[in-house]
Amino acid sequence: MEPIKIAVYGALGKVGQEVVRAVCNRPDMELVGAVELAVAEDTLNLPDRLGTVPFSSDLDGIITSCLPDVLVDFTVAKAAMAAVRVAAKRSVNLVIGTTGFTADEIAEIDGLAKTHQIGVVVAPNFALGAVLMMHLAKIVSKHFDCAEIIELHHQQKKDSPSGTALATARAMVKARGKLFNLSPAQAQPSESRGRQVDGVAIHSVRLSGFMAHQEVLLGGPGQILSIRHDTINRECYMPGVILAIRKVVKRPGLIFGLEALLGLREG
Repeated sequence: MEPIKIAVYGALGKVGQEVVRAVCNRPDMELVGAVELAVAEDTLNLPDRLGTVPFSSDLDGIITSCLPDVLVDFTVAKAAMAAVRVAAKRSVNLVIGTTGFTADEIAEIDGLAKTHQIGVVVAPNFALGAVLMMHLAKIVSKHFDCAEIIELHHQQKKDSPSGTALATARAMVKARGKLFNLSPAQAQPSESRGRQVDGVAIHSVRLSGFMAHQEVLLGGPGQILSIRHDTINRECYMPGVILAIRKVVKRPGLIFGLEALLGLREG
């Protein structure tokens, strides 16, 4: 069986470097090209002296010359949308870990996937533990009337609240079928209370020393339930990325989130 050919968009980023390393360690995958906003060399050295691959700031040129089956993107929303449009026209499947997309942009990605008959996986979080945390939060949200989320990330994270926190809050409300109750404190405008999403206050911490952490707090009479996930290093995203790469070449259309790939929901 031929290996899945992969190009990485944002290959010098912190997560991009982990993707390069993870792909190179899989016998059923082959890294064929890499893209970055600015490059000093036309080849990228692979880890463990495994050779080099073409390296460029020209995504279309890399796709044309390297013919990847899948483009893995960990950049920013603006750059990712440009990459999606280029890759879709070339019939290249996409695995996207970038966050911060608008509803209109997600709709455009969905439309491009259908028009060009490609597979696209967009996930707010590729850490399997984080996905399971979100799933558990959905289950228990039906039994509590009040909830808040605290998400803590490194100081360089640009979006706030995080895509994972927003996705968690919205998934919890959808599972409940109604909004969470607002506490008296939430009912009064306050800069210190965090962004309110359908009755869920989301508190964002950006501080040196953190990586990616989230705690979902649900309260009821005389009790608190806490569901927390902590990311220790970026290697935690790789099992989810590898899973998505293997699935995306077999499933045309847009898949949002890893839940469907883990059997936690249909779709």
